[in-house]
Amino acid sequence: MQIDVAAAQKLFEDIADQEDPNVANMEGISTLCERLGIDPLEDIRVLVLLWKMGASKKPAEISKDEWMQGCNNLQVDSIDKFKALLPSLDTGFLDREEFKDFYKFCFQFNRQGTHKTLEKDLVIALLPMCLSGGRVPSDRLQSFCEFLETTKDESYSKITLDQWRSFLDFCYEVEDLATYDESSSAWPVLIDEYVEFMEKKAKCGKK
Repeated sequence: MQIDVAAAQKLFEDIADQEDPNVANMEGISTLCERLGIDPLEDIRVLVLLWKMGASKKPAEISKDEWMQGCNNLQVDSIDKFKALLPSLDTGFLDREEFKDFYKFCFQFNRQGTHKTLEKDLVIALLPMCLSGGRVPSDRLQSFCEFLETTKDESYSKITLDQWRSFLDFCYEVEDLATYDESSSAWPVLIDEYVEFMEKKAKCGKK
């Protein structure tokens, strides 16, 4: 089916940056979210929508080309059609491989400019948004965020993509921390130190 190209273009024009009409930044994306009735800071479906529309050229924006291609792929050319799409944007509909790709996108999209890392505080806010809903055990998610919040290690003030991705893989592959063997671990040091943090917590709990 063909979409109404002019209507899709008009939707983009309504959210495009005033200085660069070929790009919609977070201000424009927030305007779109308001029209859709969703919270741009709290609702994960915003990121799922941007991922499905292919917003990958630069962090924190979607280009006009990406928008038009995304509208065509998703068959949307009006606010009503975007609203009708919202229920299908729940992360629960993504299989494991799709979700891993989306999870990587969440990191990349939230970077600042050319920076290759995310501030730790942003990671602590993003992880529950991305991983809630049973994708990973809630206690693992909460304790990892607690570890990041309490660690004094300055090397973790910024988180790399490898560290970001490793936490999800770790949750998938190591269900029981008791089976974790640091001596033969190929995980990033961040994961080793998280496990040590959990072991110390467990010992304190037994005292």
